[in-house]
Amino acid sequence: MRERMAIEVGAPAPDFTAKAYFPAENQVKTIKLSDYKGKWVILTFHPGDFTFVCATDLEAFQAYYDKFKANNAEVLAISTDSVYSHKVWVETSPRVKGVKFPLVDDISKTISSAYGFLNTATGMTKRGTVIINPDGIVEYIAVFNDRLGKDVPHIYNAFINLKYLYEHPATPTEFDIVAANKGEGHKTIHIRIPDDIGKL
Repeated sequence: MRERMAIEVGAPAPDFTAKAYFPAENQVKTIKLSDYKGKWVILTFHPGDFTFVCATDLEAFQAYYDKFKANNAEVLAISTDSVYSHKVWVETSPRVKGVKFPLVDDISKTISSAYGFLNTATGMTKRGTVIINPDGIVEYIAVFNDRLGKDVPHIYNAFINLKYLYEHPATPTEFDIVAANKGEGHKTIHIRIPDDIGKL
């Protein structure tokens, strides 16, 4: 039987409380997702520390971390590893040692389960990404093959476009849309119903 995603776009993101390792401060803290209300949150799930593709994922997110932060977003990396594993990984991996965003402990697997990202066959987290808006609503969900690294420039562009749409709410008859293949700095298309039906 095919697994059903535990979350959906447009639904509230499941809140959670967990320990997280903050590499920039070399500290372990307890965080709540709800603590980030008012900010965008990008959850990047990875199957496990000390694995090959996962290290490249975190390195790629770090390359964009300042851009996310400048746009009122926080990145949280999550796997079914402990904060102590996260700490040693940051200290020893050539790719992960530069990471500054928090690494969240989901050794209990409750976060991965709540988000539908737990691989029940392996007990590890599926590789995936969730973008949550400042109101705590899920705006984007993606799940990847475990051997496929994340396209962080695409994820960043999706975030920037979602941020624009969030800041420009739709009405029943008038709204902006983002066309396919549009990145940062694009022009949106303004739609008026029924005038623009059939024009695209």
